[in-house]
Amino acid sequence: MTGDVVGYVESRHVSDTELGGVAMAGDVRVTAGVAKVLAALLEDPTADRYGLDLMRATAMPSGTLYPILTRLRDAGWVRAEWEQPDPDASRPARRYYRLTPEGVVAAREGVAELAEKLGGAMGGRGRRVLPRPSANPGPA
Repeated sequence: MTGDVVGYVESRHVSDTELGGVAMAGDVRVTAGVAKVLAALLEDPTADRYGLDLMRATAMPSGTLYPILTRLRDAGWVRAEWEQPDPDASRPARRYYRLTPEGVVAAREGVAELAEKLGGAMGGRGRRVLPRPSANPGPA
């Protein structure tokens, strides 16, 4: 279901304004952009994801991604924690994001409601979109 919504949105380049979004508990409006972030986080709800990783997964620039993450965090859907700084690391500390248990439920509901709304916009003809192939297909 998550891949269906994101795939449809990406294939049509649907804007958040065009979709109107879906109002959800916690005052998060699930727009196309929010759905892309939620879909990336739902790929493995127990995994910690950092900003650059999410930017790559969603193809969003930082100026789009981080405000969405802030809204999700403020609503209690996502928790964010800084990693412990490593004095030997040649990079700055990362901030990791993960869906909260409530966020997992809300994200699935929000993405499902958006999919339902998109299905209605398509005249009830849901378009099945296959998930993207893995970037790391594993051993041959």
